[in-house]
Amino acid sequence: MRSTASEKWFYVINACLLTLLGASCLFPLLNTIALSLSDLQAIASGKVSFYPVGWNTDAFTSLFEGTRIVPSFWNSVVITVVGVVLSMTATILTAYPLSRRIFIGRRFFTLAMIFTMLFSGGLIPTYLVVKTYGILNSYMALWLPALISTYNLLVMRTFFENIPDEIDDAARIDGCSEMVYLFRIVLPLSLPVLATLTLFYGVGYWNTFMNVLIYINETSKYNLTVLVQNMIKSQSLLQEIVAASGNAEEQVQVVPESLKAAGVLVMVVPMLVVYPFMQKYFVKGVMLGSVKG
Repeated sequence: MRSTASEKWFYVINACLLTLLGASCLFPLLNTIALSLSDLQAIASGKVSFYPVGWNTDAFTSLFEGTRIVPSFWNSVVITVVGVVLSMTATILTAYPLSRRIFIGRRFFTLAMIFTMLFSGGLIPTYLVVKTYGILNSYMALWLPALISTYNLLVMRTFFENIPDEIDDAARIDGCSEMVYLFRIVLPLSLPVLATLTLFYGVGYWNTFMNVLIYINETSKYNLTVLVQNMIKSQSLLQEIVAASGNAEEQVQVVPESLKAAGVLVMVVPMLVVYPFMQKYFVKGVMLGSVKG
């Protein structure tokens, strides 16, 4: 079927707008990469835009030699991996009962959880609860309050509800229990939503900032986000990093803007690397090939 002239114009305008939006997201990243890899003179003279001018990796050398970026990186990995496992487990085990029509009190518990999206206890009561449980200055203070996202829970519950009843009936005839049905039938059919919510939780834990500042007291337990933020904010810290990077000849090859860009890049790259491996699940239909005729 041929497209009309108005439809063609719509596609052209839509493509242009999406291209501009995509470029607005891509250009800051390109500028950050260019700043982290450019020469001192090019950065100081403002010649760096979206590609490196010259080639200088001293910013990364100073960053890894003069800061705790490697321990902080592993702290972020621990926070993210363990947090995602705990959150996904809790979300699955909560969303599945709420998706079952035979679950007594299903509507009440759903509305109670939606209520938390509108009203929360606030910062001080939450801090007092965390302190009462004795988990201050531990990563449990980051995992426990953020264990389940209500939005993610509702998404997963709705996804489970859309699985046809015919599959449930066939599983019951074959003698499946609730747990067997969940782990052997429901979860394999739910890979798209599992991958999506895993990424949502992962990005949230990787970028966690305020909770680390509030609940974690030891700097050795800081994650990468807090370290990079402190580095960007503190000029004195940047000078200490440069001073720890080597001799005087090496020090003049590093400027604060380059160090800041290198730190931001180290923080952003892991999520950029993970995303392509999970993207393929985003476009898959939940019931593709599950029900025949």
